[in-house]
Order: sequence, then structure tokens, then C-alpha cells
Amino acid sequence: MNFQGAKEKILDLLDGLSDKLYYHGKRHTLDVLNVTEELCALENIDTYHTELMKTAALLHDSGFTINNKNHEELGCGISRDLLPGFGYTEGEIDMICGMIMATKIPQSPKSKYEEIICDADLDYLGRDDFKKIGSSLFDELKAYDVLDDIKEWNKIQVKFLGNHTYFTKTNRQRRGPRKQEHLQKLKELVATY
Repeated sequence: MNFQGAKEKILDLLDGLSDKLYYHGKRHTLDVLNVTEELCALENIDTYHTELMKTAALLHDSGFTINNKNHEELGCGISRDLLPGFGYTEGEIDMICGMIMATKIPQSPKSKYEEIICDADLDYLGRDDFKKIGSSLFDELKAYDVLDDIKEWNKIQVKFLGNHTYFTKTNRQRRGPRKQEHLQKLKELVATY
């Protein structure tokens, strides 16, 4: 498997993302890639599986290059078309598609690898840049006429954060407490409406 070659091709593909994807853009994909690499090291994942997971991280939102609906399924289609040309086997592509599909909300990981990808995808929920990244998602939802009321958005965030759980021990420890702080602040804000 030629991860480096696949990475270059996928990043070129992501240059075709809509400029209205304020959250689901290339920056988010690179963030998920970096966090995936961090979590693989912290969770003692071997090099082979780390490369598969990094490939999945790069492709997890690639379906947005086609449509903003069912992007996970579309990303699996892109994976099946693209990855054989870089020496990935059918079994490896199946694993990558499993990881991509696990990130669909509500997240449903069925393996340790899928848990790591899910945690990497929503890592920002427990970070200091939560507010900034959350604002970019709200801007994207406005751009696609999904939502335009900030109070409604904050209520959605309270529900989402309240229902969300990190899957890895690493992220429960390093991101869980900060996520709870964000949730508490949002609850206090929503209580004023």
C-alpha cells in the first residue's frame, strides 16, 4: 500500500471542495488526520493499522466533493475507486470504509480502529478551539440553508454534547473534562433564552 501517494491524490481531490464548507473543508480533514496519528501513538496502534486509519481520516469527508448528503457512503465509493491504484487490497478498503461509515452521526464504531477515527473526527468538542470550530459549523449550516438561528444552534449543541461520548480511554481523559466545561457554559447560555 502506497499511503504517501494516496495522501497526495486525496488532498488534490479535496481542493475541489465547495468554499461553503466552512467546517467540512480541507482544514478539518487535516485536523482529523493529525489527531488520528496522535491517538494511534497514544493507543499503541501498530504502523500498518495506523496507515489504514490515516487513509480513512483523509477520506472520511471526501464524499463532500460530490454532495453534502450521504457523504460517508460517497466517500466509500471514492475509496473503492481510488485506493486499488495505490496498492490497497479489497480487505483494507473494507476496513477503511468501516471507519468512514463509523463517523456518520450518530457514531457507531464496531472496532478499536473505528473508535479512534470517531474520536479524532469530534476531538474538537473537548478542545480550547471548540467555540471557533463550532462557529464554522454553524456558518456552514447557514450557507446550506439548514439552520440560521443561533439560539436553536446552541440548543442543538447542548443536546449533541450531552449525548456524545468519547470511545477511547485517551480522549475520555484528555478531552472529556473540557467538553463538560463547554456543555455547562452552553447550558447556562441556553437557560437565559
